Amino acid sequence: MAQLVNEKEQQEAVKTLERLISVPSYNGPAEDGAPFGRKIRNVLDEMMKICDELGFKTYEDPDGYYGYAEVGEGDKVFGVICHLDTVPAGDLKNWEHDPFKGTVINNAVYGRGSQDDKGPGIAALFAVKALMDAGYHFNQRIRFIYGTDEEILWRGIAQYNKKEAQIDSGISPDAEFPLIYAEKGLEQAYLVGPGTDKLNISLKNAFNAVPDKAVYDGPKQDEVKAALDKHGFKYTSDDHSITVLGRSVHAMLAPEGTNAVLRLAIALDDVFDFKPLDFIGKLFKEDATGTNVLGDVEDESGHLTFNISSLEINEKETRMQIDLRIPVTVDRDQLLKKLNENVAPYDLKYAPFDYVAPLYVPKDSKLIQTLIAVYKDQTGDNDATPQISGGATFARTMHNCVAFGGMLPTTPDYMHQANEQWPLPDMFKAMEIYAQAIKKLCVDGE
Repeated sequence: MAQLVNEKEQQEAVKTLERLISVPSYNGPAEDGAPFGRKIRNVLDEMMKICDELGFKTYEDPDGYYGYAEVGEGDKVFGVICHLDTVPAGDLKNWEHDPFKGTVINNAVYGRGSQDDKGPGIAALFAVKALMDAGYHFNQRIRFIYGTDEEILWRGIAQYNKKEAQIDSGISPDAEFPLIYAEKGLEQAYLVGPGTDKLNISLKNAFNAVPDKAVYDGPKQDEVKAALDKHGFKYTSDDHSITVLGRSVHAMLAPEGTNAVLRLAIALDDVFDFKPLDFIGKLFKEDATGTNVLGDVEDESGHLTFNISSLEINEKETRMQIDLRIPVTVDRDQLLKKLNENVAPYDLKYAPFDYVAPLYVPKDSKLIQTLIAVYKDQTGDNDATPQISGGATFARTMHNCVAFGGMLPTTPDYMHQANEQWPLPDMFKAMEIYAQAIKKLCVDGE
């Protein structure tokens, strides 16, 4: 199969990615026309300029929630769903170079967003540009859709879906190859109950991470330590507090971690008579599959995961923060009904926060069969199979859409980390995979 992306297009893609990285785009205070901060509106403006320069027709939401760029004609639309926002750089001392300069260093594009998701978005864009330059005729519109709030609450893409027509099929270049055909439903919520004057605990952590530390500085510390010893839970202590130790993993992998908040709560339940603590100490325990509460919930996308990441207890209320990754064929309403029924005896009630519906595209569909065949042909990985994930990508916000790349299985993972970078050979391979796949799906006679 002849290569579609030439060296000139590769180098133009690299320069454009450097340009985009040089526009910082993490969440900030809302302004008129910039609902997620001026930095994110600036990068949306810049992306629209780039697409205009490349010959795409563009539209930028005047309120600053999203933009899109397209080429081709017809009623059908093939979507490429990207996001322009990034997480912040964090402590700059941990970076070897400026995260917002956009530079090639050691044969890799370096900077925040190089892997997530500016790099893959640019790779896919220049893959289509290569097809345009080669004179291919598209049998449908190819539309690049740019969200602006993927790292927070997906409000940008929600506005797109309110205002624009749905795509017919598509990809999101914001994960790993070969492809992800099923993403579990994501339920983030609270379990809320009464307070007590016997405890004052504030253990706040991200929804989507298993906490690796839980500090207790309240009463009866000797008894709490005795309970931790009885259960074999690791901890350190000084004259003022106890620090329970665990192992952090992403919430979608919760059964593989060790939840320090749960371990502290189990020990506290041995010492204090309090119904909401009984929920953890006597029912939930350390079962991150949720089986003790909800039964065996599983399908082809895997087992349900149930992460309790935060615990707050004061005089006014008890509040637990939960993250459920729900298998794709499971009835969410029935699941939440059962959850409410089973937490009620512990004086707890479910309180919603955020829900993202699952993604499921059958493995025998034309979209998946074409993408996996192109991936195998371009990499020689004939054992590759469509994957499932407990994570969440923009693919699940669109009809008949899957996460496809841009990271190869061998690409070092720098997403959300210091020194984020994307090796150029991996970037160029992704560009070729995207070009070949879109040619197969969107060009007549392919």
